[in-house]
Amino acid sequence: MTIHQPAHEAATNLRLVDMSEAPSVFSRIVSGEIPTTLLAETDRVIAFADIAPQAPVHLLVVPKTAEYRDVVELAAGDPSLLAEMVEVASSLAKEHTGGEFRLVFNTGESAGQTVFHVHAHVLGGSLQEGTLGGA
Repeated sequence: MTIHQPAHEAATNLRLVDMSEAPSVFSRIVSGEIPTTLLAETDRVIAFADIAPQAPVHLLVVPKTAEYRDVVELAAGDPSLLAEMVEVASSLAKEHTGGEFRLVFNTGESAGQTVFHVHAHVLGGSLQEGTLGGA
């Protein structure tokens, strides 16, 4: 797997798995409908900064497929994609936090999940217990 700094135009050439629901904000980012600055990209994963950070460093790692709603579905359906997300998160954390970070997957509405397209939160900086909002 190669992680690279993508060209801005690359985001407009991505394809999604067909969805039965309206596309999530992440699907719209993957398709290029909503622009963002990508921090990393592989064939199956993109990463970018969260627009409402809950920590000094708050990045999102998102699969290009919208097939999985949460990490439990992803782990059961495509563990290699989950491993790729963790690898991208680790690479970004080394660059942005010196390698010390939290990796968070909210699973379910009552757990704080607001976008039902699986994604990982990479949190870093000065983190203390009880200081994070609804990430």
